[in-house]
Amino acid sequence: MATKPKKQKWQEIRDILLQMKEDTLREISKSLKNGADTTLIGEPSGDIYDQASSERDRELGLLLGDREREKVHAIDEALLRIDEDEYGICEECEEEIPLGRLKAMPFARHCVKCKSDLEKLQAQTKRFEEERAYREIPLGSEEEDA
Repeated sequence: MATKPKKQKWQEIRDILLQMKEDTLREISKSLKNGADTTLIGEPSGDIYDQASSERDRELGLLLGDREREKVHAIDEALLRIDEDEYGICEECEEEIPLGRLKAMPFARHCVKCKSDLEKLQAQTKRFEEERAYREIPLGSEEEDA
């Protein structure tokens, strides 16, 4: 039984990635349009609570826009890995990423075990940095002002 060329092997995944990219770009475009609509309003209206809510919504929209742009970037990288016959290999352990994971998360760069290990390491690093920052807050800073 002959094996399919890699690009043909990944055609279904490529189609999924292209559809995801199209959907994501459509969402970004819609968010940008909605953001432009709210910035054209001019003078703030409503009470302070309405303004705070509008500002929170705008910030959330920007955050989601960043996340969507990162997703498009990840999709483009996955498409490039398919073209370069490097798709479906974990970047950490260099084992094949199971097809089920790739279908669920087609721009995955790591197998489940390596991704889990990386997330644990990131959580530990974040916790360490937060503890360090807490310890660096000077106590009794009022004395320095005197």
